[in-house]
Amino acid sequence: MKKTNQSLIDDLTEDLQPIHPVLPRQGLLWVAAAALATLVLVVLLLGVWEGVTSGRASAFFFITNGMLAALGGGAAWTVVHMANPQVGNSARPTLWSTLLLAIIPASAIITETAHGRMDEVITDVHGFACAMQGIAFGMITAGALIFWLRRGAPVSLVAAGTLTGFAAGAIGSFAYGLSCPFDSLGHLAIWHCIPVGFCALAGRFAVPKLIRW
Repeated sequence: MKKTNQSLIDDLTEDLQPIHPVLPRQGLLWVAAAALATLVLVVLLLGVWEGVTSGRASAFFFITNGMLAALGGGAAWTVVHMANPQVGNSARPTLWSTLLLAIIPASAIITETAHGRMDEVITDVHGFACAMQGIAFGMITAGALIFWLRRGAPVSLVAAGTLTGFAAGAIGSFAYGLSCPFDSLGHLAIWHCIPVGFCALAGRFAVPKLIRW
């Protein structure tokens, strides 16, 4: 005998169990907690540069770190919402934030090259350590976002991974930057922005394997 529509529905739903909804505000709280934990860890391990508290840091310092914070927050907001299946270009704010941040290293390359100081920037003995610290501190945010994405069902795994890297690198570099006493344009624009690009590239290839559903 041919089953009725209702019986088919009953068969399909028989083994279904209720689940907790994936609410973006909970994901944002996870990210906020990760960012706060990163800041606390930086303060406890490295302290805050006196130039920050006294306001003596250069304008480049505040502009670069402010844009890193804005990019990190915007990218994290986008990733959290990507955990819920959706269509459309939700990454547009992150794209614009990235383009704005890119102005800083582009300006540094042009000005430092014009003044013959680009070699000094590239061979900066403190630069590599700053970049590595930014990447390392970014792993806390990366872990929170990966955990959140695994709870949901992102449609574009590559985009989610890349944006996770953007958020992690930017927040990690911002947090570490509060302890860094070097506030020249060349140092900030190159070595404090490298974590953003590196983490975005790493996230592009590594994160999709961790959140596949």
